[in-house]
Amino acid sequence: MEIWINPACSKCRSALSLLDAEAAQYTVRHYLEEPPTVAERDAVLRRLALEPWDLTRLGEPVAAELGLATWPREAADRTRWIETPAAHPALIQRPVITADDGTAVLGRSPESVRSVLPRHRDTSSAAAEQ
Repeated sequence: MEIWINPACSKCRSALSLLDAEAAQYTVRHYLEEPPTVAERDAVLRRLALEPWDLTRLGEPVAAELGLATWPREAADRTRWIETPAAHPALIQRPVITADDGTAVLGRSPESVRSVLPRHRDTSSAAAEQ
């Protein structure tokens, strides 16, 4: 499991605390220092079943400078939306957690973070079968 974080972000720190409390095995990626490539962003978006504009922080100063709020959100513009945060990683919504089983979540709530933990998925599956 890998988690993309900004150490200054309270949601990221909360996600890390929860993963630690659950004794989860994970690696940390400081995405501002090691930005994901365009291919990595595209792969994560597919795993999340989100569009790139759904995973872009529009409140950042660079978003205003680029005029992101006015960009079209259509399939023809998808590549532009993927490439821009790769070049300006502060625009990436966080924390992103990619699990070893191919799932991924935007870990902004404790529930979403827990959803990628194997123990939680096993419990959820058992409850669904009953």
